[in-house]
Amino acid sequence: MAKYSVTQSAVTQLLSDVKSDKIAIPELQRPFVWDSVKVRDLMDSLYKGYPVGYLITWQSVGAKLKGGQVAAHQQILIDGQQRITALRAAVAGLKVIDKRYKQIRIIIAFNPLTEEFATATPVIRKDPQWIADISEYFNSDSPLSFAREYLERNPGVDAKLFETSLARLGSIQNAQIGIIGLADDLDVETVSEIFIRINSKGVPLSSADFAMSKIATYGDRGRNLRKLIDYFCHLAVAPHAYSDVLENDTEFAATPYLKAISWLKDEAEDLYDPQYSDIIRVAGLVGFHRGKASSIVSELSGRDPETRKVDEERIPLAYDKLERALLEIVRKYHFDNFLMLIKSAGFITSGMVNSRNALNFGYALYLRLRQDETMSEGERKRIVKRWFVMSMLTGRHSGSFESTWEQDIRRIGDQGAANYLKQVEDSELSDAFWAVTLPAALETTSTVSPFFQTFLAAQVVNNARGFLSKAITVSAMTQQSGDIHHIVPKDYLQKNGFPDRGDYNQVANFALTETSINISISNRPPAQYMAEMIAQVQSGVLSLGEITNEDDLLANLAENAVPEDLINVTAGDYPEFLVRRRRLMAAIIRDYYQAL
Repeated sequence: MAKYSVTQSAVTQLLSDVKSDKIAIPELQRPFVWDSVKVRDLMDSLYKGYPVGYLITWQSVGAKLKGGQVAAHQQILIDGQQRITALRAAVAGLKVIDKRYKQIRIIIAFNPLTEEFATATPVIRKDPQWIADISEYFNSDSPLSFAREYLERNPGVDAKLFETSLARLGSIQNAQIGIIGLADDLDVETVSEIFIRINSKGVPLSSADFAMSKIATYGDRGRNLRKLIDYFCHLAVAPHAYSDVLENDTEFAATPYLKAISWLKDEAEDLYDPQYSDIIRVAGLVGFHRGKASSIVSELSGRDPETRKVDEERIPLAYDKLERALLEIVRKYHFDNFLMLIKSAGFITSGMVNSRNALNFGYALYLRLRQDETMSEGERKRIVKRWFVMSMLTGRHSGSFESTWEQDIRRIGDQGAANYLKQVEDSELSDAFWAVTLPAALETTSTVSPFFQTFLAAQVVNNARGFLSKAITVSAMTQQSGDIHHIVPKDYLQKNGFPDRGDYNQVANFALTETSINISISNRPPAQYMAEMIAQVQSGVLSLGEITNEDDLLANLAENAVPEDLINVTAGDYPEFLVRRRRLMAAIIRDYYQAL
């Protein structure tokens, strides 16, 4: 069976199909990213008969059209949104949405004497030789009157040259554009693979993109649900844009959805700023108990997961589930409580979390557990915190995570979250993990490594102080200002047999330190600066930090997983120092995890 068909459509027919919703363009709800120069170039290419690339569409069963009708087969435009929007702007004279969600005109002018296109400017508008807005010609009730008025304004021009150019301009409406229509029975993965292979830019089209496109096909409700996702993600990063949405998108502002996310206008937290693909994934887990974003497309298409057959009666029920899930996701109480939960696990800044999927699954799990009214909030938080940290340490949500997600969410439903978490811990976090696997994982130079960041999170929870600090905590330095300090200084190691970055930049040689202490230590080996610390403890005279008590000094070393005999560490036994410190770091992480 053919996976696609190739047809040609005139520009006017394309615009008519878009206007009637036979072709759905979800991107019309998003800011237009082309500048006027690209729109001008598109007009010039059509004028000269140059190819402008194929559009790619995919069948969408059960989509709602304007007036409430349901389309047996609506085409979703999955590639070519910007070109179609540019045609609507230049030919049909319709407005586009700018970055402030305000509707604006992009006006293209044409000089029939020089056959030149340009962005309309005040100078061009005053020049009688220019047609200042080509859409006025395309939408003119009387092209002959339009031509007569031009010649009256320009009595000295070559009328034949003008008429020839004007006819070519008019032919843009009949210019043929190729459309590759993908079969409606193709799955999302196949459609994505086809897209990548025929797209010269090789831009991957994710299953979340398909889900967003599918959501937007369900009439006003679908468009506004898509906007709910888009605006939530946008406002989480740019709260100031709330006024732009309120002012410029009156359709969305009239729905209860804007009120549901209005709290973001006062939000400054950036620990978890989800993108639309993240929201799609969380919604899939919360609303449909499915781990794959493509599953939402199937659900919203009415496809029964058991029979694999399409039942259009399932479609409105699927949108109900999606709406309920989204409103739970964007609810301030839920979102804030989840962030506080993650912070209580020690992950207090966005830079400490290098796995967006760990946050996504954690949030979905939190929302799922909130549906269990018999579970206490304390138990709910304990499970989510441990699951999140476990996933950070094991990379559970990396690689081909979607199948794991489906398996996890299914078993959590079958066995209960606490029981299944215990089963995963017994399998993934055995004694061998803490004693062997984790110390080996800490053999890295990456400070963004989840293992090093989890160590810092453990220090945050333990209220640990910075290396050789009396009062300044790791938490304070993580959020404000602190230095990553080489316990055995880099310069000393470079001059004594360890010139490679992979040796001296091991995370087991790093500790978070006050800048002033880091400067005071400089490039001195541990024997020198620790001797100074011991002298300070004995004399009480401050020269390196503020610690003046031996027990306090030993406690500080323990808080930073630094061996007590650091003063004896030299370049000669530096490798052994790294081994010992990795074990101490792993032990701190283990104790921290078990106390969660």
